[in-house]
Amino acid sequence: MARPADNLIGAIQAECNRVRETVLPEYEKIPTGVFAATMMRTSIRRGESAIACGDPAECLAALLDLRGWKL
Repeated sequence: MARPADNLIGAIQAECNRVRETVLPEYEKIPTGVFAATMMRTSIRRGESAIACGDPAECLAALLDLRGWKL
């Protein structure tokens, strides 16, 4: 049986990949999208850092942050 932390980590990894592969490239195409693209990279780093530290509160905050990025 998967532990809740494993599911949270998997969700963060999936969101990092979604933002990195789908959302970020679209914003990089827009001349005025530099600020948003920079913020997305910060969100991705936050997600990766949250996974590394393993703090559930930070993981949840990072996941919610990543889920906020849309096309």
